[in-house]
Amino acid sequence: RLRRARLRVEKAIKEKKIFTVHGPYPVIRRLLRARGWVERKLPRNGKQLKQQPGDQRKQQLEKRASGGGDEQGEAVLNPRAHDKENTGEREDEDKEEDQEQCSEDSEDIHDLMSFLVQDQVPNFLWTIRLSSVDQELLPRIEVVNRYPRLAALCTKEGLCQSLQNLSWFEQVDFNTFFPRCYRLGFMDEEEAFTEDFCLTAARSLLKLALQKVRDRPVGTEQPPKPDEVPGECTEQAKRGGGPCSPLYPQLVEEALKVCEQHLGVLGHQDIDRDTPLPCRTCIDWDRFLPEYYRVAHEGTGLVLGREQRERCQDLLQRLEEKLPQLGIEGNLNIWIVKPSAKSRGRGIVCATRLEEVLELAQSCTGPPAQVCEWVVQKYVERPLTIFNTKFDIRQWFVVTDWKPLTVWFYRDCYLRFCSRPFSLCHLEPARHLCNVSIQKRYKTSQPDPRVPPDKIWCNKQFQAHLARLGRANAWQRVMVPGMKAAILNALRCTRDQVGSRKGSFELFGADFLIGEDFQPWLLEINSCPTMSPSSAVTRRLCANVQRDTLRLVLDRKDNPTCSIGAFELLYREAAVSSCLTVDLKLMVTGCSLKKP
Repeated sequence: RLRRARLRVEKAIKEKKIFTVHGPYPVIRRLLRARGWVERKLPRNGKQLKQQPGDQRKQQLEKRASGGGDEQGEAVLNPRAHDKENTGEREDEDKEEDQEQCSEDSEDIHDLMSFLVQDQVPNFLWTIRLSSVDQELLPRIEVVNRYPRLAALCTKEGLCQSLQNLSWFEQVDFNTFFPRCYRLGFMDEEEAFTEDFCLTAARSLLKLALQKVRDRPVGTEQPPKPDEVPGECTEQAKRGGGPCSPLYPQLVEEALKVCEQHLGVLGHQDIDRDTPLPCRTCIDWDRFLPEYYRVAHEGTGLVLGREQRERCQDLLQRLEEKLPQLGIEGNLNIWIVKPSAKSRGRGIVCATRLEEVLELAQSCTGPPAQVCEWVVQKYVERPLTIFNTKFDIRQWFVVTDWKPLTVWFYRDCYLRFCSRPFSLCHLEPARHLCNVSIQKRYKTSQPDPRVPPDKIWCNKQFQAHLARLGRANAWQRVMVPGMKAAILNALRCTRDQVGSRKGSFELFGADFLIGEDFQPWLLEINSCPTMSPSSAVTRRLCANVQRDTLRLVLDRKDNPTCSIGAFELLYREAAVSSCLTVDLKLMVTGCSLKKP
């Protein structure tokens, strides 16, 4: 056994096939071993992994072959699984993956080979985090699956700030693919959010006025019945059982005035004359917003004259030409507040009132150099739903180089469903946050029998659903091009802030929401997306994307024509050749100016 291990180690060293895997990646380990790579295992808890006697190991292998578990073997595969929130799930998943591995070699031969290569620098590293690797060793590793300094791309605060600078890199309006977002704790952005919230409230009031008018003759003054109020809850109407106190009569007129002035600002009419800012001097917002809340969230009726109705329709039509997000913002002015650097949906809440968000902002206000703790983003109130259930899309892509920028798009992806029917009347996570780690808390909830029990679809199932709706072309003609463009724009405006390293690569997971018009909206980009399968669909797709990633970054080096699976080249920046040559002589010619 020792002779066999030494021969394989010598061959691996000669061919530069020493690898290290840190984290729950049994598929990567299995695929690399099948290619003849030898693993140098990382120490556990700062100590070297101990080898087990051959007889004891043999007994464990026999137990595993007969269907039994192997807790100690799992610890080798995933040494830090117990530090994760979903410990039990990942342990079970890694055991199942381990059972699928080729059983030619017992685990002790790999432990022995790992011992023999402890003095070797790995040629390939796949890790869940760079901080777990010796920083003196890291620069000597040829290929690493992570890039340093990804905050500008992979935190909510960083992406928000980076996309605000997109116009310096591309002639693209980020409002066409990224719901508008503000960093709380920064005074200028808080003021911009306050102004946006107020303007959105004014537009929403006009939409509500038109929506309510459809249910009764124009000009009638009878308030609508509670069950006739569309869209949102009618809490006050239901609880009180009687008519609400009347609104002040200038409410609609003030909303029209605000929207007209805002339209003028959008048309740059404020450049040549002193036009007041509509959110600061136009109306009394302390009076307007509470009245708007009554209409939007409490079911209070509106009175709309024929002339006002025509003005509302005309203004909203003109605003739609200027505001690319008017179609998704709805009429209830819902915003979503997110921790700036957390993942898996932790700490996310929805808010409908300005004071709720500003109170949170006051709790995290700090020096300008301090990283903000929260961002607030416009909630997409009109998403595309499947069986009246909200979903989002996890889309993978790989960056193999930042300079020149080289991006590969994965043609397969998956959808994540919520556990309860979509409703703007109830803002709990089960209806609005599609993260698997959130929805697993609601396993007993089933929004519709047609939604899969594991709440996951692959893109092929989604395409079949679109075909049944008569929109089979929406995927290839609208959604995929939109996702590709959003990913590329995000990368272009963050590339100078990311730690570029030749030989490295990274697999990213972008999350998209689809609007009613099938346009994709980028929500966030995740570094090191989870590869722990939560369903039969993700088990297959996660294994496939890991296999194809290794083909892309390893096999393709030796064989440029090899298969790279479902990856396709999204973008490769043209290399910039130097225009200077050796011994180039520069000379300026001319004559001096003489006084007349």
